[in-house]
Amino acid sequence: MNLKVPPPLQALICIGLIWLIARTLPEFSFSFPGQTIAAVFVAAIGGATDVISLNFFMRAKTTVSPISPEKTTSLVTDGVYKYTRNPMYLGLTFILSGFAIWQGNLFGFVGVILFVGYVTRFQIIPEETILREKFGQEYEDYCSRTGRWL
Repeated sequence: MNLKVPPPLQALICIGLIWLIARTLPEFSFSFPGQTIAAVFVAAIGGATDVISLNFFMRAKTTVSPISPEKTTSLVTDGVYKYTRNPMYLGLTFILSGFAIWQGNLFGFVGVILFVGYVTRFQIIPEETILREKFGQEYEDYCSRTGRWL
């Protein structure tokens, strides 16, 4: 399963799961004033993070394909990458969190947790192995100063 299912597709599957949970477990629903605004705000942070992250990859002229990290030509460590090694996946996590808030079901956050677990195990860890092999000490130094998620 390593590097087989692109994270955006994983996120779409989790959106479906969050939606399904909200429909099948209404007894765990919640609502609060400003819920829609909060949901849009959280999702917008995620969307902005993804766009900014992609821009840094494009400026570095390296692959943005999560399926073939071996095609990476340079290590991007500036901008948002100073704060997280995986801002694109973090952005998707914020988008999923915004959707879960909008759906208003406590168990909808299971979809967010599943996404984080799956993307860590089947995407990030395999990517890290490839980047360690490709960039060696430079990547190790980056990992020592920048967290995987935050």
